[in-house]
Amino acid sequence: GELPKRPKGSDCKSAGSAFGGSNPSLATMNEYLREIAIKLAREAGELVFARREGQIEVAGTKSSDVDVVTKVDKESEQLLFSRLEELRPDDGFLGEEGREKNSKSGLTWVVDPIDGTVNYLYNLPHYSVSIAVVSGDPRPESWQVEAGVVYNPSTDEMFHAARSSGAFLNDRRLEIAVPPPLHLALLATGFAYSSVMREEQFRILSQLIGQLRDIRRMGTASLDLAAVAAGRVDLYFERTLSPWDHAAGELLVTEAGGSISGIGGLPVGREGILAGHPDLVAEFVEKLSNIGGDRSLAEIPGWEFDSKDVK
Repeated sequence: GELPKRPKGSDCKSAGSAFGGSNPSLATMNEYLREIAIKLAREAGELVFARREGQIEVAGTKSSDVDVVTKVDKESEQLLFSRLEELRPDDGFLGEEGREKNSKSGLTWVVDPIDGTVNYLYNLPHYSVSIAVVSGDPRPESWQVEAGVVYNPSTDEMFHAARSSGAFLNDRRLEIAVPPPLHLALLATGFAYSSVMREEQFRILSQLIGQLRDIRRMGTASLDLAAVAAGRVDLYFERTLSPWDHAAGELLVTEAGGSISGIGGLPVGREGILAGHPDLVAEFVEKLSNIGGDRSLAEIPGWEFDSKDVK
């Protein structure tokens, strides 16, 4: 289908005034950006899904031997970059596979062309195209996520949100689950690519698993956050993520009524991210602290080994 028409007066002016004085309401602008993200996520998703019908080969590795990238990752990112150059030439771009462009408009598109590449490689139907557009400085500790989309092409589930306009799965509005007691909560998590960090994460989880309903490790951060927004899991906790892993997903959670938090009093980002109902998040933060699960990465000897992609 055709891409959405730009709201009248919607050209962005500067980083300090990303939407300009004569622009439509913030919600209208964010909904417009969300519609662009939906269209592009579907385009990239169709490409990714079609390519999976053939033999997928590893094109290289990044932070470690198990942190793989395929040719399709790069092809998907190139598609998204090219389309955004046509549609939003003044916006910035930050992509997992190395595409980066400074913003002239105050908006930056933060893109993971295939989140869950290992799942994709093994033909497990749990991977996504994740697209967010953020205003301001495009770093997790300072950005404002304006719109976000997480699309799983293998299930045709389109999770999407615009700031102040709610979160949706296809046409169904999402609302975070009523929080159970923590010991009945289902926690989603993931593991780092660094072997040292994986051992640290296992140490923490081994102390938590007896105090939760259970733990799920599904392999795609953006879809884990979408699962929180959809009430499919109660909590999500992970460390060493990159910006494109969580930009879109965090907006899904907050627009569904959930809470996003860093750990150890630090901002959301590389150090850690927690998502869930505000009450559960607050309780889980305290529990993490009690078992030393919130110490800074710098205090974990060797956490950065095999992790060359730190940004």
